Amino acid sequence: MYPDAAPYEAAPGVVVAPVAGLFPGAGASREWSSGLFDCFDDFDTCCMTFWCPCITFGRTAEIVDHGTTSCGTSGALFALIEYLSASWCTWAYSCTYRGRMRAQHGLPEAPCADFLVHLCCLPCALCQEYRELKARGYEPILGWEFNAQRAAAGVAMSAPAAQGMGR
Repeated sequence: MYPDAAPYEAAPGVVVAPVAGLFPGAGASREWSSGLFDCFDDFDTCCMTFWCPCITFGRTAEIVDHGTTSCGTSGALFALIEYLSASWCTWAYSCTYRGRMRAQHGLPEAPCADFLVHLCCLPCALCQEYRELKARGYEPILGWEFNAQRAAAGVAMSAPAAQGMGR
């Protein structure tokens, strides 16, 4: 799915070979598509992350893990860690997914180390990662399986270009 990635199994018995350009922006840019503090660019995600960061994290983790861990499992583990540690240790868990996402998409460790971004600005980091997946053509709300099926079918994952009437 990533330009430099090897083929992977999208679903049992379905092997997908990555095709450069299949996912818009999936290799076109080696920079984050939005800044860490651009939370209000996607107000829905901003509100969801403020009220229930476990949902934002779970959706992102499912895509980053290529579906090996479900949104519910990742989100529940995040919520459990948050509850048991009084919100002090979730950054240690969530920053590992930022590192994985950066590795998959060739993104820089910016504006500072992943653990510092998550330690100091966890809600902003979760929003940025969610926006990045959306900017690269994923629909995190739909989960990995749906996104992988669309990729296997060769469906472009962005809105269609404006069409005009012609002969």
